[in-house]
Amino acid sequence: MLKDGRPTRPLPANDSGEPFATFTGSRALEQDEPLIFEMDSPGAVGVDLPTKVAAKTRLGDLARQEKVGLPSLAEPTVVRHYTRISRLNYGIDTGLFPLGSCTMKHNPRLNERMARLPGFADLHPMQPVSTIQGALALMQHLKNWLSVLTGMPGVALPPGAGAHGELCGMMAIKAALNSRGDGEKRRRVLAPASAHGTNPATAAMLGYQVDEIPENDRGRVDLEAFKAMLGEDVAGIMLTNPNTCGVFENDIRAIADAIHDIGGFFYCDGANFNAIVGRVRPGDLGVDAMHINLHKTFSTPHGGGGPGAGPVVFSEALAPFAPIPWIVGDDETGFDLIESSDQGATTSFGRMKGFHGQMGMFTRALTYILSHGSDGLMQASGDAVLAANYVKARLQDVMSAPFGDGPCMHEALFDESFLKDTGITTLDFAKAMIDEGYHPMTMYFPLVVKGAMLIEPTESESKESLDKFIDCLRFLAEEAKNRNVERFQQAPRFAPRRRLDETQAARKPILRWRPNVQELQAAE
Repeated sequence: MLKDGRPTRPLPANDSGEPFATFTGSRALEQDEPLIFEMDSPGAVGVDLPTKVAAKTRLGDLARQEKVGLPSLAEPTVVRHYTRISRLNYGIDTGLFPLGSCTMKHNPRLNERMARLPGFADLHPMQPVSTIQGALALMQHLKNWLSVLTGMPGVALPPGAGAHGELCGMMAIKAALNSRGDGEKRRRVLAPASAHGTNPATAAMLGYQVDEIPENDRGRVDLEAFKAMLGEDVAGIMLTNPNTCGVFENDIRAIADAIHDIGGFFYCDGANFNAIVGRVRPGDLGVDAMHINLHKTFSTPHGGGGPGAGPVVFSEALAPFAPIPWIVGDDETGFDLIESSDQGATTSFGRMKGFHGQMGMFTRALTYILSHGSDGLMQASGDAVLAANYVKARLQDVMSAPFGDGPCMHEALFDESFLKDTGITTLDFAKAMIDEGYHPMTMYFPLVVKGAMLIEPTESESKESLDKFIDCLRFLAEEAKNRNVERFQQAPRFAPRRRLDETQAARKPILRWRPNVQELQAAE
Protein backbone atom coordinates (compact mmCIF):
# COMPACT_ATOMS: atom_id res chain seq x y z
CA MET A 1 0.00 0.00 0.00
CA LEU A 2 1.29 3.45 -0.87
CA LYS A 3 1.74 6.18 1.74
CA ASP A 4 -1.67 7.62 0.92
CA GLY A 5 -3.40 4.33 1.67
CA ARG A 6 -4.05 3.22 -1.93
CA PRO A 7 -3.28 -0.32 -3.09
CA THR A 8 -0.48 -0.87 -5.56
CA ARG A 9 -0.68 -0.83 -9.36
CA PRO A 10 -1.58 -3.83 -11.54
CA LEU A 11 1.05 -6.54 -11.67
CA PRO A 12 3.67 -6.65 -14.46
CA ALA A 13 3.08 -8.80 -17.51
CA ASN A 14 3.62 -12.52 -17.30
CA ASP A 15 2.76 -15.61 -19.29
CA SER A 16 -0.84 -15.52 -18.08
CA GLY A 17 -1.44 -12.32 -20.02
CA GLU A 18 -1.74 -9.90 -17.12
CA PRO A 19 -1.27 -6.24 -18.01
CA PHE A 20 2.26 -4.88 -18.06
CA ALA A 21 3.31 -1.93 -15.93
CA THR A 22 3.59 1.36 -17.81
CA PHE A 23 6.11 4.07 -16.95
CA THR A 24 3.36 6.54 -15.97
CA GLY A 25 1.14 4.03 -14.22
CA SER A 26 -1.63 4.93 -16.68
CA ARG A 27 -3.27 2.46 -19.06
CA ALA A 28 -4.32 4.40 -22.17
CA LEU A 29 -7.35 6.50 -21.21
CA GLU A 30 -7.32 5.08 -17.71
CA GLN A 31 -5.17 7.69 -16.03
CA ASP A 32 -3.13 6.97 -12.92
CA GLU A 33 -4.22 9.81 -10.67
CA PRO A 34 -2.52 10.82 -7.42
CA LEU A 35 -4.30 12.46 -4.50
CA ILE A 36 -4.91 16.16 -5.00
CA PHE A 37 -2.65 16.91 -2.02
CA GLU A 38 0.25 15.18 -3.78
CA MET A 39 -0.19 17.58 -6.70
CA ASP A 40 0.42 20.64 -4.53
CA SER A 41 2.41 23.29 -6.39
CA PRO A 42 3.20 26.19 -4.03
CA GLY A 43 2.45 29.50 -5.69
CA ALA A 44 -0.02 28.11 -8.21
CA VAL A 45 -3.50 29.64 -8.05
CA GLY A 46 -6.75 29.23 -9.93
CA VAL A 47 -8.34 32.51 -8.86
CA ASP A 48 -7.24 36.02 -7.96
CA LEU A 49 -8.03 36.95 -4.38
CA PRO A 50 -7.81 40.40 -2.81
CA THR A 51 -4.80 41.14 -0.64
CA LYS A 52 -5.47 40.10 2.93
CA VAL A 53 -6.02 43.02 5.26
CA ALA A 54 -4.35 42.58 8.62
CA ALA A 55 -6.89 42.32 11.40
CA LYS A 56 -6.59 41.76 15.10
CA THR A 57 -7.76 38.31 16.10
CA ARG A 58 -9.92 37.59 19.09
CA LEU A 59 -8.83 33.97 19.27
CA GLY A 60 -5.75 34.56 21.40
CA ASP A 61 -3.73 31.37 21.87
CA LEU A 62 -6.30 29.48 19.78
CA ALA A 63 -5.37 31.31 16.59
CA ARG A 64 -4.04 29.05 13.82
CA GLN A 65 -0.25 28.90 13.77
CA GLU A 66 0.14 26.77 10.65
CA LYS A 67 -1.22 26.80 7.13
CA VAL A 68 -4.63 25.27 6.50
CA GLY A 69 -3.02 22.54 4.42
CA LEU A 70 -5.01 22.91 1.21
CA PRO A 71 -3.05 22.32 -2.00
CA SER A 72 -2.16 25.15 -4.36
CA LEU A 73 -3.17 24.30 -7.92
CA ALA A 74 -3.90 25.99 -11.22
CA GLU A 75 -7.43 25.70 -12.57
CA PRO A 76 -6.65 23.27 -15.44
CA THR A 77 -4.94 20.93 -13.00
CA VAL A 78 -8.00 20.87 -10.76
CA VAL A 79 -10.37 20.30 -13.69
CA ARG A 80 -8.25 17.46 -15.06
CA HIS A 81 -7.95 15.85 -11.63
CA TYR A 82 -11.67 15.65 -10.99
CA THR A 83 -12.45 14.67 -14.56
CA ARG A 84 -10.00 11.79 -14.36
CA ILE A 85 -11.23 10.44 -11.03
CA SER A 86 -14.85 10.81 -12.16
CA ARG A 87 -14.12 8.15 -14.79
CA LEU A 88 -13.33 5.69 -12.01
CA ASN A 89 -16.86 5.84 -10.58
CA TYR A 90 -19.29 3.00 -11.08
CA GLY A 91 -22.96 3.83 -10.75
CA ILE A 92 -26.39 3.20 -12.17
CA ASP A 93 -25.54 5.44 -15.13
CA THR A 94 -22.56 3.17 -15.91
CA GLY A 95 -24.22 -0.21 -15.84
CA LEU A 96 -26.38 -2.66 -13.92
CA PHE A 97 -25.98 -2.18 -10.18
CA PRO A 98 -26.72 -5.45 -8.35
CA LEU A 99 -26.06 -4.07 -4.87
CA GLY A 100 -28.69 -5.63 -2.64
CA SER A 101 -29.68 -4.06 0.63
CA CYS A 102 -29.21 -0.48 -0.60
CA THR A 103 -31.00 -0.25 -3.93
CA MET A 104 -29.33 1.96 -6.49
CA LYS A 105 -32.33 3.00 -8.53
CA HIS A 106 -32.27 4.98 -11.72
CA ASN A 107 -32.74 8.68 -10.88
CA PRO A 108 -34.84 10.21 -13.70
CA ARG A 109 -33.42 13.51 -14.91
CA LEU A 110 -36.89 15.02 -14.61
CA ASN A 111 -36.55 14.69 -10.84
CA GLU A 112 -33.31 16.63 -10.92
CA ARG A 113 -34.80 19.40 -13.03
CA MET A 114 -37.68 19.85 -10.61
CA ALA A 115 -35.38 19.91 -7.59
CA ARG A 116 -33.34 22.67 -9.21
CA LEU A 117 -36.27 25.01 -9.81
CA PRO A 118 -35.36 28.25 -8.03
CA GLY A 119 -38.59 28.22 -6.04
CA PHE A 120 -37.47 24.99 -4.36
CA ALA A 121 -33.67 25.09 -4.63
CA ASP A 122 -33.27 28.60 -3.23
CA LEU A 123 -35.45 28.23 -0.14
CA HIS A 124 -34.09 29.00 3.30
CA PRO A 125 -35.42 27.05 6.30
CA MET A 126 -35.86 30.24 8.34
CA GLN A 127 -38.10 31.99 5.83
CA PRO A 128 -41.49 33.10 7.15
CA VAL A 129 -44.19 30.48 6.60
CA SER A 130 -46.11 32.92 4.43
CA THR A 131 -43.27 32.84 1.86
CA ILE A 132 -42.95 29.04 1.60
CA GLN A 133 -46.53 28.02 0.92
CA GLY A 134 -45.55 26.18 -2.25
CA ALA A 135 -42.91 24.15 -0.41
CA LEU A 136 -45.32 23.26 2.38
CA ALA A 137 -47.93 22.27 -0.21
CA LEU A 138 -45.39 19.95 -1.87
CA MET A 139 -44.48 18.40 1.48
CA GLN A 140 -48.14 17.92 2.37
CA HIS A 141 -48.90 16.27 -0.97
CA LEU A 142 -45.93 13.93 -0.48
CA LYS A 143 -47.24 13.06 2.99
CA ASN A 144 -50.65 12.31 1.53
CA TRP A 145 -49.16 9.97 -1.08
CA LEU A 146 -47.07 8.15 1.54
CA SER A 147 -50.13 7.81 3.75
CA VAL A 148 -52.27 6.41 0.93
CA LEU A 149 -49.58 3.99 -0.27
CA THR A 150 -48.94 2.61 3.23
CA GLY A 151 -52.46 2.81 4.67
CA MET A 152 -51.13 4.68 7.70
CA PRO A 153 -52.54 8.08 8.76
CA GLY A 154 -49.49 9.71 10.36
CA VAL A 155 -46.40 10.83 8.43
CA ALA A 156 -43.21 12.43 9.76
CA LEU A 157 -40.93 13.93 7.11
CA PRO A 158 -37.92 15.16 9.16
CA PRO A 159 -35.84 11.94 9.56
CA GLY A 160 -32.66 12.09 7.50
CA ALA A 161 -32.44 8.46 6.32
CA GLY A 162 -33.22 4.88 7.26
CA ALA A 163 -31.48 4.58 10.63
CA HIS A 164 -32.71 8.04 11.62
CA GLY A 165 -36.19 6.91 10.66
CA GLU A 166 -35.85 3.81 12.82
CA LEU A 167 -34.88 6.02 15.73
CA CYS A 168 -37.90 8.23 15.03
CA GLY A 169 -40.31 5.29 15.01
CA MET A 170 -38.89 3.70 18.13
CA MET A 171 -38.90 7.05 19.97
CA ALA A 172 -42.60 7.37 19.14
CA ILE A 173 -43.17 3.85 20.49
CA LYS A 174 -41.28 4.71 23.66
CA ALA A 175 -43.28 7.92 24.07
CA ALA A 176 -46.55 6.00 23.61
CA LEU A 177 -45.55 3.44 26.22
CA ASN A 178 -44.51 6.15 28.67
CA SER A 179 -47.78 8.02 28.14
CA ARG A 180 -49.75 5.03 29.38
CA GLY A 181 -47.35 4.39 32.25
CA ASP A 182 -45.98 1.24 30.66
CA GLY A 183 -42.52 2.40 29.67
CA GLU A 184 -40.53 1.27 32.70
CA LYS A 185 -41.58 -2.36 32.63
CA ARG A 186 -41.34 -2.84 28.86
CA ARG A 187 -37.59 -3.02 28.34
CA ARG A 188 -37.26 -5.69 25.61
CA VAL A 189 -37.38 -5.36 21.82
CA LEU A 190 -37.49 -8.41 19.58
CA ALA A 191 -35.65 -8.51 16.24
CA PRO A 192 -35.16 -11.35 13.72
CA ALA A 193 -31.71 -12.84 13.22
CA SER A 194 -31.76 -11.49 9.66
CA ALA A 195 -32.54 -7.91 10.72
CA HIS A 196 -30.53 -4.97 9.43
CA GLY A 197 -27.80 -4.16 11.94
CA THR A 198 -29.27 -0.75 12.59
CA ASN A 199 -32.44 -2.35 14.04
CA PRO A 200 -30.87 -3.77 17.21
CA ALA A 201 -28.49 -0.79 17.36
CA THR A 202 -31.42 1.64 17.37
CA ALA A 203 -33.25 -0.25 20.09
CA ALA A 204 -30.09 -0.50 22.20
CA MET A 205 -29.47 3.23 21.74
CA LEU A 206 -32.85 3.86 23.39
CA GLY A 207 -31.95 1.62 26.32
CA TYR A 208 -33.79 -1.53 25.28
CA GLN A 209 -32.56 -5.09 25.61
CA VAL A 210 -32.62 -6.74 22.18
CA ASP A 211 -33.58 -10.39 21.86
CA GLU A 212 -32.94 -12.22 18.61
CA ILE A 213 -35.76 -14.19 16.97
CA PRO A 214 -34.50 -17.25 15.06
CA GLU A 215 -35.51 -17.89 11.46
CA ASN A 216 -36.98 -21.11 10.12
CA ASP A 217 -35.68 -23.18 7.22
CA ARG A 218 -37.67 -20.99 4.80
CA GLY A 219 -35.80 -17.82 5.75
CA ARG A 220 -38.74 -16.41 7.69
CA VAL A 221 -39.46 -15.70 11.36
CA ASP A 222 -39.98 -18.86 13.40
CA LEU A 223 -43.51 -18.06 14.54
CA GLU A 224 -43.59 -20.43 17.51
CA ALA A 225 -40.19 -19.27 18.76
CA PHE A 226 -41.38 -15.68 18.44
CA LYS A 227 -44.55 -16.32 20.44
CA ALA A 228 -42.54 -18.04 23.16
CA MET A 229 -40.50 -14.86 23.62
CA LEU A 230 -43.50 -12.63 24.21
CA GLY A 231 -44.33 -11.16 27.59
CA GLU A 232 -45.49 -8.02 29.37
CA ASP A 233 -41.92 -6.72 29.35
CA VAL A 234 -41.80 -6.55 25.53
CA ALA A 235 -42.03 -3.05 24.01
CA GLY A 236 -42.27 -4.23 20.43
CA ILE A 237 -40.77 -5.97 17.46
CA MET A 238 -38.55 -4.56 14.71
CA LEU A 239 -39.04 -6.58 11.53
CA THR A 240 -38.38 -6.08 7.82
CA ASN A 241 -40.99 -7.25 5.32
CA PRO A 242 -40.11 -8.37 2.73
CA ASN A 243 -37.19 -9.49 4.83
CA THR A 244 -33.46 -9.44 4.12
CA CYS A 245 -33.50 -13.03 2.88
CA GLY A 246 -35.50 -11.70 -0.06
CA VAL A 247 -38.80 -13.35 0.92
CA PHE A 248 -42.18 -12.17 2.21
CA GLU A 249 -43.10 -12.96 5.80
CA ASN A 250 -46.22 -15.10 5.31
CA ASP A 251 -47.13 -14.97 9.02
CA ILE A 252 -47.01 -11.20 9.20
CA ARG A 253 -50.61 -10.76 10.41
CA ALA A 254 -50.15 -13.41 13.07
CA ILE A 255 -46.95 -11.68 14.20
CA ALA A 256 -48.72 -8.30 14.36
CA ASP A 257 -51.70 -9.68 16.25
CA ALA A 258 -49.47 -11.47 18.76
CA ILE A 259 -47.39 -8.35 19.52
CA HIS A 260 -50.53 -6.24 19.89
CA ASP A 261 -52.17 -8.82 22.17
CA ILE A 262 -49.42 -8.36 24.77
CA GLY A 263 -49.55 -4.55 24.47
CA GLY A 264 -46.48 -4.05 22.30
CA PHE A 265 -45.97 -2.20 19.02
CA PHE A 266 -44.89 -3.34 15.57
CA TYR A 267 -42.03 -1.40 13.94
CA CYS A 268 -41.43 -2.38 10.32
CA ASP A 269 -38.13 -1.58 8.62
CA GLY A 270 -39.26 -0.16 5.28
CA ALA A 271 -36.00 -0.77 3.41
CA ASN A 272 -37.73 -3.22 1.08
CA PHE A 273 -40.97 -1.28 0.53
CA ASN A 274 -39.91 -1.04 -3.12
CA ALA A 275 -41.06 -4.66 -3.57
CA ILE A 276 -44.68 -4.09 -2.51
CA VAL A 277 -45.61 -0.50 -3.40
CA GLY A 278 -49.13 -0.34 -4.79
CA ARG A 279 -49.74 -4.00 -3.95
CA VAL A 280 -49.55 -4.30 -0.16
CA ARG A 281 -50.25 -1.59 2.42
CA PRO A 282 -48.18 -2.08 5.60
CA GLY A 283 -51.01 -0.58 7.65
CA ASP A 284 -53.23 -3.48 6.60
CA LEU A 285 -50.60 -5.87 7.95
CA GLY A 286 -50.79 -4.38 11.45
CA VAL A 287 -47.68 -2.19 11.28
CA ASP A 288 -47.54 0.72 13.76
CA ALA A 289 -44.48 2.56 12.43
CA MET A 290 -42.32 2.19 9.31
CA HIS A 291 -39.61 4.30 7.77
CA ILE A 292 -39.44 4.73 4.01
CA ASN A 293 -36.07 5.18 2.32
CA LEU A 294 -36.93 7.59 -0.48
CA HIS A 295 -33.76 6.54 -2.33
CA LYS A 296 -34.81 2.91 -2.34
CA THR A 297 -38.45 3.37 -3.21
CA PHE A 298 -38.92 6.74 -4.90
CA SER A 299 -35.57 7.24 -6.66
CA THR A 300 -33.99 10.09 -4.73
CA PRO A 301 -30.16 10.01 -4.89
CA HIS A 302 -28.23 8.08 -2.28
CA GLY A 303 -24.52 8.04 -1.69
CA GLY A 304 -21.76 9.37 0.46
CA GLY A 305 -23.98 9.32 3.52
CA GLY A 306 -26.52 11.75 2.13
CA PRO A 307 -28.36 13.88 1.57
CA GLY A 308 -30.95 11.34 2.57
CA ALA A 309 -34.60 11.28 3.56
CA GLY A 310 -36.32 8.60 5.61
CA PRO A 311 -39.92 9.67 6.34
CA VAL A 312 -41.78 7.59 8.91
CA VAL A 313 -45.43 6.58 8.67
CA PHE A 314 -47.47 5.91 11.81
CA SER A 315 -50.62 4.05 12.74
CA GLU A 316 -53.48 5.90 14.43
CA ALA A 317 -52.14 4.75 17.80
CA LEU A 318 -48.70 6.32 17.27
CA ALA A 319 -49.49 9.35 15.07
CA PRO A 320 -50.00 11.71 18.08
CA PHE A 321 -46.43 11.02 19.22
CA ALA A 322 -44.75 11.88 15.90
CA PRO A 323 -41.93 14.45 15.97
CA ILE A 324 -42.48 18.11 15.22
CA PRO A 325 -42.83 20.06 13.02
CA TRP A 326 -46.32 19.10 11.82
CA ILE A 327 -47.79 20.60 8.68
CA VAL A 328 -51.43 21.65 8.95
CA GLY A 329 -53.83 23.18 6.43
CA ASP A 330 -54.70 22.60 2.80
CA ASP A 331 -54.43 24.21 -0.63
CA GLU A 332 -57.49 26.40 -0.07
CA THR A 333 -56.87 27.69 3.46
CA GLY A 334 -53.06 27.71 3.28
CA PHE A 335 -50.46 25.83 5.30
CA ASP A 336 -48.81 26.35 8.65
CA LEU A 337 -46.21 24.60 10.81
CA ILE A 338 -46.87 23.32 14.31
CA GLU A 339 -43.49 23.51 16.02
CA SER A 340 -44.12 23.48 19.77
CA SER A 341 -46.41 22.16 22.48
CA ASP A 342 -47.85 25.66 22.82
CA GLN A 343 -49.24 25.26 19.30
CA GLY A 344 -50.89 21.95 20.12
CA ALA A 345 -48.12 19.37 19.75
CA THR A 346 -48.55 18.29 23.37
CA THR A 347 -47.96 14.57 22.80
CA SER A 348 -45.08 14.78 20.31
CA PHE A 349 -41.81 13.32 21.54
CA GLY A 350 -40.05 16.46 20.28
CA ARG A 351 -37.84 17.58 17.42
CA MET A 352 -35.41 15.32 15.54
CA LYS A 353 -33.89 17.89 13.21
CA GLY A 354 -33.13 21.57 13.24
CA PHE A 355 -35.73 22.23 10.57
CA HIS A 356 -38.23 20.35 8.42
CA GLY A 357 -36.34 17.66 6.51
CA GLN A 358 -34.55 17.39 3.17
CA MET A 359 -36.48 19.55 0.71
CA GLY A 360 -34.53 18.46 -2.36
CA MET A 361 -35.32 14.82 -1.64
CA PHE A 362 -39.01 15.59 -1.13
CA THR A 363 -39.15 17.34 -4.50
CA ARG A 364 -37.48 14.45 -6.31
CA ALA A 365 -39.65 11.82 -4.61
CA LEU A 366 -42.93 13.59 -5.34
CA THR A 367 -41.85 14.13 -8.95
CA TYR A 368 -41.20 10.39 -9.27
CA ILE A 369 -44.56 9.55 -7.70
CA LEU A 370 -46.56 11.99 -9.83
CA SER A 371 -44.81 10.99 -13.06
CA HIS A 372 -45.64 7.33 -12.40
CA GLY A 373 -49.08 7.62 -10.86
CA SER A 374 -50.61 4.80 -8.84
CA ASP A 375 -50.58 2.38 -11.76
CA GLY A 376 -46.96 3.18 -12.64
CA LEU A 377 -45.80 2.66 -9.05
CA MET A 378 -47.56 -0.68 -9.01
CA GLN A 379 -45.84 -1.66 -12.25
CA ALA A 380 -42.44 -0.56 -10.89
CA SER A 381 -42.73 -2.83 -7.85
CA GLY A 382 -43.93 -5.68 -10.07
CA ASP A 383 -41.04 -5.20 -12.49
CA ALA A 384 -38.54 -5.16 -9.60
CA VAL A 385 -39.87 -8.48 -8.30
CA LEU A 386 -40.00 -9.94 -11.82
CA ALA A 387 -36.39 -8.96 -12.48
CA ALA A 388 -35.15 -10.57 -9.26
CA ASN A 389 -37.08 -13.77 -9.91
CA TYR A 390 -35.71 -13.90 -13.45
CA VAL A 391 -32.17 -13.63 -12.04
CA LYS A 392 -32.91 -16.37 -9.50
CA ALA A 393 -34.52 -18.70 -12.04
CA ARG A 394 -31.62 -18.44 -14.48
CA LEU A 395 -28.86 -18.79 -11.88
CA GLN A 396 -30.08 -21.32 -9.34
CA ASP A 397 -28.87 -24.29 -11.43
CA VAL A 398 -25.26 -23.06 -11.28
CA MET A 399 -25.33 -21.03 -8.05
CA SER A 400 -26.94 -22.11 -4.78
CA ALA A 401 -30.12 -20.44 -3.51
CA PRO A 402 -30.56 -21.26 0.21
CA PHE A 403 -34.31 -20.69 0.07
CA GLY A 404 -34.88 -22.00 -3.41
CA ASP A 405 -38.47 -23.16 -2.99
CA GLY A 406 -40.92 -20.59 -4.27
CA PRO A 407 -40.43 -17.08 -5.59
CA CYS A 408 -38.35 -14.32 -4.05
CA MET A 409 -39.31 -10.68 -3.80
CA HIS A 410 -37.10 -7.95 -5.31
CA GLU A 411 -33.88 -9.55 -4.05
CA ALA A 412 -32.44 -12.91 -5.12
CA LEU A 413 -30.30 -14.50 -2.42
CA PHE A 414 -27.49 -17.00 -3.06
CA ASP A 415 -24.93 -18.57 -0.73
CA GLU A 416 -21.41 -20.01 -1.10
CA SER A 417 -22.42 -23.67 -1.31
CA PHE A 418 -21.69 -23.82 -5.04
CA LEU A 419 -18.09 -22.81 -4.28
CA LYS A 420 -17.48 -25.72 -1.91
CA ASP A 421 -14.11 -27.44 -2.40
CA THR A 422 -13.09 -24.97 -5.14
CA GLY A 423 -10.71 -22.91 -3.01
CA ILE A 424 -12.70 -19.84 -4.01
CA THR A 425 -14.62 -17.63 -1.59
CA THR A 426 -17.55 -15.25 -1.93
CA LEU A 427 -15.05 -12.39 -1.78
CA ASP A 428 -13.00 -13.90 -4.61
CA PHE A 429 -16.15 -14.28 -6.71
CA ALA A 430 -17.08 -10.65 -6.09
CA LYS A 431 -13.62 -9.40 -7.05
CA ALA A 432 -13.80 -11.35 -10.33
CA MET A 433 -17.04 -9.51 -11.11
CA ILE A 434 -15.09 -6.24 -11.04
CA ASP A 435 -12.83 -7.50 -13.85
CA GLU A 436 -16.00 -8.21 -15.85
CA GLY A 437 -17.16 -4.61 -15.43
CA TYR A 438 -19.79 -5.15 -12.73
CA HIS A 439 -20.02 -3.77 -9.24
CA PRO A 440 -20.38 -6.73 -6.84
CA MET A 441 -23.69 -7.48 -5.18
CA THR A 442 -24.14 -7.18 -1.42
CA MET A 443 -21.87 -9.81 0.13
CA TYR A 444 -21.96 -11.67 3.44
CA PHE A 445 -25.40 -10.27 4.31
CA PRO A 446 -27.79 -11.38 5.66
CA LEU A 447 -25.60 -13.01 8.28
CA VAL A 448 -27.94 -16.00 8.64
CA VAL A 449 -26.70 -17.24 5.25
CA LYS A 450 -23.04 -18.27 4.97
CA GLY A 451 -21.18 -16.45 2.21
CA ALA A 452 -24.33 -14.60 1.18
CA MET A 453 -24.66 -12.90 -2.20
CA LEU A 454 -27.73 -10.68 -2.37
CA ILE A 455 -28.67 -9.49 -5.85
CA GLU A 456 -31.18 -6.68 -6.35
CA PRO A 457 -31.45 -5.61 -10.00
CA THR A 458 -34.31 -3.03 -9.57
CA GLU A 459 -37.14 -2.37 -12.00
CA SER A 460 -35.18 -0.18 -14.40
CA GLU A 461 -33.13 -2.95 -16.01
CA SER A 462 -34.03 -4.32 -19.44
CA LYS A 463 -34.11 -8.03 -20.20
CA GLU A 464 -31.02 -7.50 -22.38
CA SER A 465 -28.99 -6.02 -19.52
CA LEU A 466 -30.20 -8.74 -17.14
CA ASP A 467 -29.26 -11.47 -19.62
CA LYS A 468 -25.76 -10.06 -20.04
CA PHE A 469 -25.30 -9.90 -16.27
CA ILE A 470 -26.69 -13.40 -15.74
CA ASP A 471 -24.52 -14.87 -18.50
CA CYS A 472 -21.48 -13.29 -16.85
CA LEU A 473 -22.31 -14.85 -13.46
CA ARG A 474 -22.99 -18.21 -15.07
CA PHE A 475 -19.57 -18.06 -16.74
CA LEU A 476 -17.85 -17.17 -13.45
CA ALA A 477 -19.72 -19.94 -11.62
CA GLU A 478 -18.53 -22.49 -14.19
CA GLU A 479 -14.97 -21.17 -13.99
CA ALA A 480 -15.11 -21.56 -10.22
CA LYS A 481 -16.38 -25.13 -10.46
CA ASN A 482 -13.55 -25.85 -12.90
CA ARG A 483 -11.22 -24.66 -10.12
CA ASN A 484 -9.69 -21.85 -12.11
CA VAL A 485 -8.44 -20.48 -8.80
CA GLU A 486 -5.95 -17.99 -10.23
CA ARG A 487 -8.68 -16.09 -12.11
CA PHE A 488 -10.44 -15.42 -8.83
CA GLN A 489 -7.71 -15.06 -6.26
CA GLN A 490 -5.74 -12.62 -8.43
CA ALA A 491 -8.84 -10.51 -9.20
CA PRO A 492 -9.33 -7.73 -9.86
CA ARG A 493 -6.61 -7.54 -12.50
CA PHE A 494 -8.07 -4.77 -14.60
CA ALA A 495 -9.27 -2.32 -11.94
CA PRO A 496 -7.21 0.86 -11.44
CA ARG A 497 -5.90 -0.66 -8.20
CA ARG A 498 -5.36 -4.20 -7.02
CA ARG A 499 -7.05 -5.96 -4.11
CA LEU A 500 -6.63 -4.46 -0.68
CA ASP A 501 -5.87 -6.27 2.51
CA GLU A 502 -9.32 -5.29 3.74
CA THR A 503 -8.68 -6.46 7.29
CA GLN A 504 -5.66 -4.19 7.62
CA ALA A 505 -7.53 -1.35 5.95
CA ALA A 506 -10.34 -1.69 8.50
CA ARG A 507 -8.07 -2.01 11.52
CA LYS A 508 -5.52 0.60 10.51
CA PRO A 509 -7.38 3.05 8.29
CA ILE A 510 -5.50 6.06 6.95
CA LEU A 511 -8.05 8.81 7.37
CA ARG A 512 -5.86 11.84 6.82
CA TRP A 513 -3.17 12.52 4.26
CA ARG A 514 0.13 13.70 5.70
CA PRO A 515 3.26 14.57 3.71
CA ASN A 516 6.50 12.69 4.16
CA VAL A 517 4.94 9.67 5.86
CA GLN A 518 6.96 6.47 5.53
CA GLU A 519 5.39 4.12 3.01
CA LEU A 520 3.53 1.15 4.39
CA GLN A 521 4.09 -2.40 3.29
CA ALA A 522 2.03 -3.27 0.23
CA ALA A 523 -1.32 -4.71 1.26
CA GLU A 524 -1.66 -7.44 -1.35
